[in-house]
This record gives sequence, C-alpha cells and structure tokens, in this order.
Amino acid sequence: MDVSNFENDPANDLVPEEARNILQPSSLLSPQLQELKMFLIDWINRTLKRDHIVVQSLEEDIYDGLVLHHMLVHLGDVKLEVGEIAFSTSAQRHKLKVVLDTVNQLLQVTDQSSLKWSVELINNKDLLATLHLLVAIMKHFRPDLDLPKNVYVEKVTYQIDSKLVKSQKHLEYITEQSDENTKADAIDNLFTLGPDKMNTVKQALLHFTNNRVQRLGITVNEFDSQFANGVILILLIGQLEGYFIRLSEYHLSPSSHKEMLHNVTLALEILKESRVSIESVTPEDIVNMDSKATFRVLYALFTMYKDK
Repeated sequence: MDVSNFENDPANDLVPEEARNILQPSSLLSPQLQELKMFLIDWINRTLKRDHIVVQSLEEDIYDGLVLHHMLVHLGDVKLEVGEIAFSTSAQRHKLKVVLDTVNQLLQVTDQSSLKWSVELINNKDLLATLHLLVAIMKHFRPDLDLPKNVYVEKVTYQIDSKLVKSQKHLEYITEQSDENTKADAIDNLFTLGPDKMNTVKQALLHFTNNRVQRLGITVNEFDSQFANGVILILLIGQLEGYFIRLSEYHLSPSSHKEMLHNVTLALEILKESRVSIESVTPEDIVNMDSKATFRVLYALFTMYKDK
C-alpha cells in the first residue's frame, strides 16, 4: 500500500474494501523523526566523505541508488555488477534493484513480503521506506552506533465498508522500542550532534508554537530569549489547554528577574497539573535561557498536544 499525505480528503478515490494508509502530517514534524533523519544523514556523509558525496535530503538523494551503491562499497566491500551512474529512469530502477537485492541478501531476508522497502517505494522517494532501509543497513554494518530509540510515525488507515469510511490510527516504529524514559535522552543526543544539526528540530518546534500563538498576534523567532520571561509559554499553554489564564496571575510585561521567574514557575506548575512530564527542568533554567531546558519543555508540549 502507498504511504502518502493528502491535501484534501484522504478517502478520495477509495473503492470498496480498499485500505489506504496515510501518514499524519504531525508525524513528519516530530522532533524524534527529525533527529533520526539528521543522525542518518550525518552517518552517511561521514562514511562517504572520501568520495566527496554530500547528502542533504534522504528523500531526494537516496532514490536513484547511487548513494546506496557507495555505502555498500565502503561498509561491506561489496562489488556490484552495475554502472555507477544511471541517467534514465529505467536505468535508475535497474540499478536500484541490483542494490536492494544485494542488501536483502546481506540482511539474509527470507520473507520478501515482510520487507518495508521496495524498488518502487525507494525510487518514488517514500520517506518511511527509505528510513526503514537505512536503519536496517546501519544496524547490520554498524551495530555499535546508538540509534535514537522509540522513533515512530502515526498512520491512519482508511477503508470503505458498506458505503461508510472507517479510519483507524496506529503507530509504526522505525527504530527499537524502549520502555525506558527516553525523552530526556533524545534531547541529550540531539545536542551531541552540534548546533547545525539541531536547526531542523528547532524549526519544527517553532512551527508547532507559532501555529498556536499566531492567532494572538505573536510570532516566535528567537528560540531561547522569547521564552525566558515566561509570557509566551503561559499563552501557549492557554491555547493548547483551551482556557484563559487570568492576567492577575502573571506579569504580562515582566521588568525584573523576579517577575520572569514568577511567570516561568507558574507555567511549569500548570504543566505539572496537566500531567505534562518534564524531567530535570527548573524555572531558573528557562529564565537563564538554557537551550536544553527550553527544548525539553517545548518537546514535552509537542508530544502531548501535537494532534490537538
């Protein structure tokens, strides 16, 4: 089945008994997914540095088989009976088939029907299939690398039954599931990738924030400083929870460290009452513009309210 996004009604063109899986748009903005993408891109670029190959987008740079070809050469000393460059669409698909057949042999795949990737999916730039493929290759050749855990996408299955469209949500995990509390670890891992790698995740969190507070005439551009006085954080929580926090409860224009600290303390107390789990964050961290603390708070809010 195709996994894609639909701008309009996802049930359009469905025929009776057909099932169609649609990726939830919010899944594509998940900080966890963005972290995994950056992790894989960084790994590929380090592996292919000697070939002067630079991957910027998994969807746009993997589909023709060239990068995968070079990865197999360097990781497994594999020689493929296919040309390095494929110019036509048919040549690309042939090359990709040779590459994927080799990957499946190396992974000792015995049940082709269980595969989460195919020539068609990869060549059509299917992100989910590409991620499954790259994660499998990394786990085979570099099991020592610690992939981000609990990365998943949310899909909705639509199906027509007796002229009624039924839908069912379910999660598809891309990396290993873990029962441990990995939310804080995800942020720690993100910061080890360096500031340049964090930008994509930061933009996803800012998009989530602005989507809620722009109706109040507010736009957030500065990730750390604009949250430091607690005002936008309080207004964001009010928008997410659907209630108005009385102006008498906080300082709308805080002019001192004490007033900023009061605002942030109130925000974190409200989150605690709302059962939003935030580990190891203090009001002083936010007021002092601690990037990691701000990430933790916004990440927790995103996780809790991304589908609301």
